[in-house]
Amino acid sequence: MLLDRYEPYFFNSNFREGANAPGWEAYRGELVLIEGEITDDQGRRKPPHALFKQAIVLACGDELKMISGSLEELQHWPNFMEKFGADLKPDTVAVMFTVNIPKPFIATINGAKVVFIPLTEGLCWNELIDLVALEKGDFKGQGAGEKLLTVFNAFKGMKYKFPESTVEEALKTTNNAKREVHGAV
Repeated sequence: MLLDRYEPYFFNSNFREGANAPGWEAYRGELVLIEGEITDDQGRRKPPHALFKQAIVLACGDELKMISGSLEELQHWPNFMEKFGADLKPDTVAVMFTVNIPKPFIATINGAKVVFIPLTEGLCWNELIDLVALEKGDFKGQGAGEKLLTVFNAFKGMKYKFPESTVEEALKTTNNAKREVHGAV
């Protein structure tokens, strides 16, 4: 299973479970993009240097069906590609909420349409379901994995209204935006 291969990169996992369909499996949490240094002879590591935050991964067998989450910097894209890029296929839904880009764009990578959307505050999950106009009632009675399958099905045939670009071109336009965190002080 694909998620077995990804498991070494799981960090702060919320869940990993089936999606109530044979062969389907879902994950929510974070994925390590740049690992921390090894600190001792037993192989323990310092905290990761970069994470793919609020990650949502949906797989069917060994096929990556959907991946979404937050990149703090577009400059971490090569690290993402190194670990997960080979699994991007033409039918993969890939939405990357990226903190330091000024405008959304679409890049074709391994045949997949990868959507990059600026996001400095808010939750990736809420933004993702807004993109396909799903509401709370659309998930009534569903388990966590089933919800990801519902979102994936809503994305099928989706036509994005963002301009086409390349990651290389977009890297020339990145800014110094940082994720805004709100909460108790």
